[in-house]
Amino acid sequence: MNKELFLREFMIEVWNKQGFDKVEKYIHNEYHIYLDTADPWEGKTLSHIEYKKRLKYSFDSFPDMNFEITSAIEEENHVAITWILTGTNLGMIGEFPPTNKKIETKGITIYHFKDDLMSGHTQVFDRNTVAKQLGFIQ
Repeated sequence: MNKELFLREFMIEVWNKQGFDKVEKYIHNEYHIYLDTADPWEGKTLSHIEYKKRLKYSFDSFPDMNFEITSAIEEENHVAITWILTGTNLGMIGEFPPTNKKIETKGITIYHFKDDLMSGHTQVFDRNTVAKQLGFIQ
């Protein structure tokens, strides 16, 4: 199995096209978020249903969210990607009302694999740039 191609397909089908119905094809039913600072699900293990709730939470805030993968490195049980995230804030982010502003930020995610499915991730991205672009901080 080519895990990098599998992951690239997942990013397009699930994240860029909001493919809720495709989660089971890519995600293990025990998906652990090892590190994703400020993510409400950090440290938790998600079922398919909970993973879809996480997607909805993201898409509610940024319905046109798009990830462009800029590089990828595959090894036996992991695929690391760097990416550029773009989107427009058209929904609530926690207690903050929509700003209708566009964002662009960069990040890195290491996806963990088990049984040829993604079983978790470790992620870091520039949330400060997002907060500045949305006008939440200076």
